[in-house]
Amino acid sequence: MFYLSKTPTIIQRLFKNYIWRFPITDRKVIYLTFDDGPTPEITEWTLQELKKFNAKATFFCIGKNIENHPEIFQKIIKNGHSIGNHTHNHLNGWKTDNVSYFENIEKANKSIQSAISNFQSKVEKKKGNNLEIRTHNSELLFRPPYGKIKPRQATELIKKGVKIILWDILSGDFDTESSKEKLLKKCIKHSKNGSIIVFHDSVKAADKLKYILPQVLAHFKDKGFVFEKIR
Repeated sequence: MFYLSKTPTIIQRLFKNYIWRFPITDRKVIYLTFDDGPTPEITEWTLQELKKFNAKATFFCIGKNIENHPEIFQKIIKNGHSIGNHTHNHLNGWKTDNVSYFENIEKANKSIQSAISNFQSKVEKKKGNNLEIRTHNSELLFRPPYGKIKPRQATELIKKGVKIILWDILSGDFDTESSKEKLLKKCIKHSKNGSIIVFHDSVKAADKLKYILPQVLAHFKDKGFVFEKIR
């Protein structure tokens, strides 16, 4: 299975309209992201691990999974994480015509906003509006599945103010051929201040995610890093 664990600088410069990482500041920050959820088998475990380290993250959710598991999606919001759009049906932009692609993104947006509104209504009934709900601008955060998007598709989204969030570190938690120890070593070796790391809260990635994520959190916390969501 071929993929790049670290996105080469030349690619980041060629496609500079995408967000690959964040600038280095005096604060030591890493941005953890999770694609493909919400998934009953792994998303709730992921939320528990993040909570142990007081870590915030960004979840790029698939619209149909939100519709199938609204209660888990609401737990992501309740825990104060950011939400991003990952299309409604995990579409490959390279293989999808533009009209269908945009329609699918919009369908996911509607699923996200509907679920957020439902959660907000519950909170207002129970506690008033004391919980921070505006923790995400999901209509403006988008990650193309597989990282594959046509230039025209990207241009149209950016014109609408959408931030296309890619990554500089790919954890490889989906990799069925590499050992979890090797994947962890690469992830720690390549990650640095400002890095955006991709994980997957999916069934396929669950086994390796359960090994890699806790150790990444512990390692970088010991090094003085904090984990923040993308806004």
